[in-house]
Amino acid sequence: MVLIYGFTKVNSFENLDLKPKTKFSIIVPFRNEAENLPHLLESLSKLNYPNDFFEVILVDDASDCRLQIADCRLQISIIDNIRVSNSPKKDAISTAIKVVNNDWIITTDADCVVNENWLSILDNYIQLHKVSMIAGAVTYDCEDSFLHHFQQLDLASLQGATIGSFGLGKGFMCNGANFAYTKSLFQNLNGFDGNDKIASGDDVFLLQKAIASFPEKVHYLKSKNNIVITKPLDNWKSLFYQRVRWASKTGSYQSRFGIGLGLIVFGGNVGLLFVICSLLFGIGNFYLLIFLLLAKFSVDLILIHKTNAFLKNKTQFFLTSCLLYPFFSLSVALHSLFGKYEWKGRKF
Repeated sequence: MVLIYGFTKVNSFENLDLKPKTKFSIIVPFRNEAENLPHLLESLSKLNYPNDFFEVILVDDASDCRLQIADCRLQISIIDNIRVSNSPKKDAISTAIKVVNNDWIITTDADCVVNENWLSILDNYIQLHKVSMIAGAVTYDCEDSFLHHFQQLDLASLQGATIGSFGLGKGFMCNGANFAYTKSLFQNLNGFDGNDKIASGDDVFLLQKAIASFPEKVHYLKSKNNIVITKPLDNWKSLFYQRVRWASKTGSYQSRFGIGLGLIVFGGNVGLLFVICSLLFGIGNFYLLIFLLLAKFSVDLILIHKTNAFLKNKTQFFLTSCLLYPFFSLSVALHSLFGKYEWKGRKF
């Protein structure tokens, strides 16, 4: 319930009236994304922002084929990733930051598309606030399938928790597909030093370092003009490995609030499964199960409904997803502790 309260405390920001002042460097790490990158670049070409106020740096992480860019009016550079750690994506961002021409950096992913006012809303927010890091929203472009909507509900819960935690002054999570910060802040924090042995976490670890050192400089931009859309995965195996990759970094969180919240969610899912298993063996309490399900469904539904309203998504397959999620979540958590996962054709 506390996250629902925090969600309401983050005010929406939709001001687009100011003349552009901020220059951005958009960093896009990629590996074998020839199918997706044209869609991202097309959305960037439609931005309501001066072309000479932003550059796009594509960082090729050892793709099988060399990317060819058709005629494009954008300022685009393609550079090769320089691997120095166990994290290809962190290496890609660090490689790009060495050659950027602007202080404000934005990271996004190759399978994303951006709102036409993406940079305009960021610029307006930066002009009106003393800020060095900005987290933004990400959502899925779903087809009408259970798998896609299961992912959307999961992501909506994460986005809701992100916004809610910022509203409570306890921000601990963000999404690297829509993440902005200054080069000077990145350098002051010594970049990804301290967590470069973990493959994922190019977003949350940097966010948590920034909040630990400069909490007043880290904001969440809650704006419908600042929502980045990405693609859901098309099979359960890929989804499982993706969530394992996301879960693998939680053990290294610096945020006590984030760790505590993760333990509460994990404990709630384990408790629910324990009651279900007890019933199957004839020793459980049916009314306790109903109480736990109603309590969980009520809190989840309110937060997800608020988040989906902001993200302009429909809430579909909610009950089925809620029944499946404890089993899925526990499997992901256990595998993240003891197993390996695949990412972009590599094993970690």
